[in-house]
Amino acid sequence: MKFVDEAEINVKSGKGGDGCVSFRRERYIPRGGPNGGDGGRGGSVILRADQQLSTLLDHRYTRHYRADSGRPGMGKDRYGASSQDLIVHVPVGTLVYDRDTNELLSDLNRHEAELVAARGGAGGRGNIHFKSSTQRAPTKAEPGQLGKERRLRLELKLLADVGVVGFPNTGKSTLVSRISHAKPKIADYPFTTLVPTLGVVAAGDNDSFVIADVPGLIEGAHQGIGLGHRFLKHVERCTVLVHLITWEPGEEPDPDLLIKRFDSLEREMELFDSELAGKPRVVAISKIDLAEARSLVEAATKHLGSRGFTLIPVSSVTGEGIDRLVLELYRLVKSRGVEGGVGS
Repeated sequence: MKFVDEAEINVKSGKGGDGCVSFRRERYIPRGGPNGGDGGRGGSVILRADQQLSTLLDHRYTRHYRADSGRPGMGKDRYGASSQDLIVHVPVGTLVYDRDTNELLSDLNRHEAELVAARGGAGGRGNIHFKSSTQRAPTKAEPGQLGKERRLRLELKLLADVGVVGFPNTGKSTLVSRISHAKPKIADYPFTTLVPTLGVVAAGDNDSFVIADVPGLIEGAHQGIGLGHRFLKHVERCTVLVHLITWEPGEEPDPDLLIKRFDSLEREMELFDSELAGKPRVVAISKIDLAEARSLVEAATKHLGSRGFTLIPVSSVTGEGIDRLVLELYRLVKSRGVEGGVGS
């Protein structure tokens, strides 16, 4: 399925039904009085978060959502039927903005969270409500209220406990496929991953956490350079980050170059959102089944350890270091669970 994380839609609620002007007309009952009923309420348009959805693709094809109007009131004290609300399903993690004012209306960040995007119009009162001691035969009834119309912008930020970031071709997709059941595209060329991929990692005693494979970032990503800049917003939702670094084929194994790339990506994330710098992270040096990558482990561990980072060497091919990485990520996710859990 195509991944779509932005969409614009128009919603319009239903008009309320008109109140009725009617009088009781039966043999042997003179001056029966008013008996016009109220109109029914118009349907509202409600956005509801659904954990079964992972993309806003449907809303690229269907952009207009209109709820039905309420039925008018009738004679003999009969009230018009109210219309059913129109439920529009969106993925969990959808931000809803007013397209005209850019105001954030709601963050639908849990399953079945709802936003009444456009409330249905109230039904008008029938003439039964306007009878008084001085007005025995009112000919007045209220029209139903008009529905509301809004233009909305939807923006999806995936919810994941752990986000895997790194330069292209560092082995992010291979790592995610190794520790979860996710099946991201894997190939030996840069920018293989074009969309974020979510996977569930088994950890602890019958426990798990969600991991996200974010498309590769490059220098200047915060300014829109490369592919990954569109997906930095998904990293904002992650509780813990895995920063993946490794030796690049065709280069001399140089620890200084490795650290330079690490600092470059850290800077890109901080420039995009300063709060990303405060997220707990684990640094993993991947592809240590290759001699060139393994030769960098000692120097990288010493340098990054002095700066307070935990570095874990891993190989997604042989499985070396994978269990240690999963346990460390699980520990960090659980320790942050008190502060908000998934997507805090």
